[in-house]
Amino acid sequence: MKRIFLLLTFMLSFLQIKADEGMWLLSMIKRLNGVDLQKEGLKLTAEEIYSINNSSLKDAIVQFGGGCTAEMVSKEGLLFTNHHCGYGNIAALSTPENDHLTNGFWAMKRSEELPAKGLSVRFLVRMDDVSKRINAKLNNNMSADERRAVIDAEYKLIQLENSENGKYSVVVRDFFNGNEFYYFVYQDFKDVRLVGTPPNALGKFGGDTDNWEWPRHTVDFSVFRVYADANGNPAEYSASNVPMKPKHALPISLRGYKPGDFTMIIGFPGRTNRYLTSFGIEQMVNKDYPAWVEASKMAMDVMKKYMDKDQATKIDYASQYAGVANYWKNRQGTIDAVMKNGTITQKQNLEAKFQTWALLPENEDMYGSVLQELKSNYSQISDRNVEKNYAAQLQRNAKYITIAYQLGSLLKTYADQDEAGKAAMKDKVTAAIDRMYNGVNVKLEGEMLNSMVNLYQQRVNKATASPTLLAADAKNLSTMAFASIFATKESAMNFLNNPNRLKIDADPLMKMANGFIDDQKLNNEKYSKIDDAFAKNSRIFLDGLRKSQPETSFYPDANSTMRMTTGKVTTLPERTDRNYAGIKEKDNYYTEINGMVAKYKKGDEEFDLPQRFLDLVKKKDFGRYKDKKGFMPVNFLSDNDITGGNSGSPIMDGEGRLLGLAFDGNSEALSGDIIFDKEMQKTINVDIRMVLWTIEKYGKAGHLISEMVLVK
Repeated sequence: MKRIFLLLTFMLSFLQIKADEGMWLLSMIKRLNGVDLQKEGLKLTAEEIYSINNSSLKDAIVQFGGGCTAEMVSKEGLLFTNHHCGYGNIAALSTPENDHLTNGFWAMKRSEELPAKGLSVRFLVRMDDVSKRINAKLNNNMSADERRAVIDAEYKLIQLENSENGKYSVVVRDFFNGNEFYYFVYQDFKDVRLVGTPPNALGKFGGDTDNWEWPRHTVDFSVFRVYADANGNPAEYSASNVPMKPKHALPISLRGYKPGDFTMIIGFPGRTNRYLTSFGIEQMVNKDYPAWVEASKMAMDVMKKYMDKDQATKIDYASQYAGVANYWKNRQGTIDAVMKNGTITQKQNLEAKFQTWALLPENEDMYGSVLQELKSNYSQISDRNVEKNYAAQLQRNAKYITIAYQLGSLLKTYADQDEAGKAAMKDKVTAAIDRMYNGVNVKLEGEMLNSMVNLYQQRVNKATASPTLLAADAKNLSTMAFASIFATKESAMNFLNNPNRLKIDADPLMKMANGFIDDQKLNNEKYSKIDDAFAKNSRIFLDGLRKSQPETSFYPDANSTMRMTTGKVTTLPERTDRNYAGIKEKDNYYTEINGMVAKYKKGDEEFDLPQRFLDLVKKKDFGRYKDKKGFMPVNFLSDNDITGGNSGSPIMDGEGRLLGLAFDGNSEALSGDIIFDKEMQKTINVDIRMVLWTIEKYGKAGHLISEMVLVK
């Protein structure tokens, strides 16, 4: 009965959604008011978008691999996501002999679909608000440890109450910096197989040069299929599994769009910081992100040096390089956008208004000093935050650290066993060695370790730095690594067959890795009281900010939970520093295939195109996928509010029909995770007609189209 009441409340309030900024939990839509989305173009009821008991739009949308979004497009478990979302899985399934990244891949029958090891998709079953339940047991006089204990205990109870003996995964998340709490019930499917992908030349067309830029001409999609057991339940990979049948699959629109047309996106945005203070933004753009950018660039340069020399290394490091490069450009773009857009001044103006409210007699005790305390918190953690950024990139990119730390612990345990114990462990340790050295270029890793530790030593304040790394001979770390037990798969296997506890205890690479990780833990403990104070002050500030603006509908920051954002097809003011390849400003809401060919540069890694693609374009055989104006669309713009994690999200029309896949934002508004720019912030989408044309005409995989429902 409670669920029915919540749904009715949701439905009654749904028609008052405001088409504006915000990534909204579906159950929070009742907080909105203002513009009637029915007038904007929404044709669906609340029940058709979010339902607990019946199939709805939410049942077609999944979290893909924990970091992206995907949508079901057939009743046979077929899904679409971005090419860059499937990139790591495509790379893992590639070899120099069968290079699916370079050549593309299309399964012509089910038996040819490739199991993507370790990939899973997550369906949302339901969500609910437990704020009153948890907040009733909390108060601001509690210590941070007491508060954590209460919250952890409630989380465990909520998970136990809703998991149905392990059938579902239950996640409880805090919102508004710990002022509200919601739980989410998920069902995870772990047998996911690659069905099709365009080659890199299409899926990554434009490369780093065009990343975060408009105009774009990128065919950024890939196709997977979800499998289940014979009863439709999640199951580990098995040849006997069958395509799962989702409760809902999105119909696909071939009708196109025009400026002003209503759009909505539902997905799993990763992280925003829209309520960050001006002090936090100053720390971010002046210290944290510059450290991230510099360390990322160094890691990219080392990888690129070896990737350019060897195709196997290029495949093995392709996903890592792409991920680092994406965030490298994003972080630098964020710095530039914050400075250009006056974001810090905007936040300072907001804080001045808040402070006036906070100093009213009835508010002063609770809120009067919270901004000053937050400013103090940032000054205390400033150098530590810089250290964390350099350390994070070192840990992410220098694989010898992870190998020596994780495998070292396992080999020490192995060496301590008697002969029977060693025999029992050997297969497990062998599998771990195979996994950790898979795709590792030892020369690259030796140089990466040298370079990243040297940069750390030069840039990190000694008061917050790891003593272990400060003491390391950074110029000779590769020599040390190559002499280690962990230098290669062969040297690790040699130790496995001839274990020696004294030798592993003396291994310099393992000692450095262990020391570094231990230093990180000690540093976290050293700053734990400041971190706790910061968390409390952030919670109190946001509580006060919401109370100081009772007329404002506040949405929670993104945190990888399902959100809905609404908007419209729109344009972006033309930039004089970009090659628009003949696109007129009045048509600046889309790009088309001739513009893609106009950017073509034979032999260029970023702008080359397959000859087959060029031949198809020359023939102009676009069939039912060309726009009614006669052009073949590639990408288009909308003003939906998205962030990382929304990659692969469906952009839909007012009837819930698929128009395309969201895949990027624009550089003019890369401060969007901090503050929403109503004029400049856009979403770049790949047109679904380009996706289908690529599948049918380029990939010759028209049998996949027959599974889908197309609306003309």
